[in-house]
Amino acid sequence: MITRKNNRLIRIGVFYDGNYLIHVSNYYQYSHTRKSRISIAGLHKFIRKQVAGLEGSDERLCKIVDAHYFRGRLTADDASHQDNFILNERKFDDVLGDEWVTTHFLPVRYYKGANHEKGIDVWLAAETLQLASSGKFDVIVLVTSDGDYASLIRKLKLLGMPVVLLSWDFEYITDTGKKTGNRTSQKLLEEATYPIAMHQLIDNRLIKNEPLIAQLFMPWVDETPKPVNPKPLPSSSGEAVDNIGTILLLNGNYGFIKHPNYYNNLYFHKLSTISDFSKLKPEDEVYFEIGTNRQGEAIAQKVSLKM
Repeated sequence: MITRKNNRLIRIGVFYDGNYLIHVSNYYQYSHTRKSRISIAGLHKFIRKQVAGLEGSDERLCKIVDAHYFRGRLTADDASHQDNFILNERKFDDVLGDEWVTTHFLPVRYYKGANHEKGIDVWLAAETLQLASSGKFDVIVLVTSDGDYASLIRKLKLLGMPVVLLSWDFEYITDTGKKTGNRTSQKLLEEATYPIAMHQLIDNRLIKNEPLIAQLFMPWVDETPKPVNPKPLPSSSGEAVDNIGTILLLNGNYGFIKHPNYYNNLYFHKLSTISDFSKLKPEDEVYFEIGTNRQGEAIAQKVSLKM
């Protein structure tokens, strides 16, 4: 337990590995029974409650005084190919802004058929260490699973700064039968002052419906482009046939398919691909079926590479 006077304000600094948080949120949206994304507001309430318990203090005295979110971002030129892509990013920016989270973005670069996020980990570590050295925090909270941050935690502890680590371990099977997921670095867990296995709390049957856990999730803003008057593709006999489109963009766990019969490009997630998602690339022709998301909007499903 952190040893301080129980009646003093405890200042908390939260630092998000943004790409990791999105990966976790996508898992709970698409693969977990929760079928909902992580709530930033709920996560901040959870953090304050947990720090209060570690401190032996009143939760009202535990305040998040600063929060920072670091992530790579598509360039404006790449994002402009999607009618609602920038809009949906701005919606998430609004969510972060509502919780007073400062955002830090570096451009994602397209290289050898894939997007790459470079320099974010160094920026996160440098910013965290600089702010912690200024004496403005009593506790640091890191949201990540990357073992590269173990050296950052060691430096923070040398400053006398306890570090709470929020991390998730999970596995799921893709539509192609491939096992994938995330596992937190062991050295990161060992370095953290207080590692908290979020997946264990969320899946604990005794507490999973408790307000503190339930509020970690929220109905999420729509991230998919909105099709306008989508039309089915008939064959010459009047029967529906497989749609054939071209991959316009791939980004992380999802992509977009362009097709002349749809005014907006069609979103698809890697879990809805039949072909190996990692082998798909822009300009590939693919077969797909039309499905709908939770808002009743058209998306691409059962995406497979045209041979």
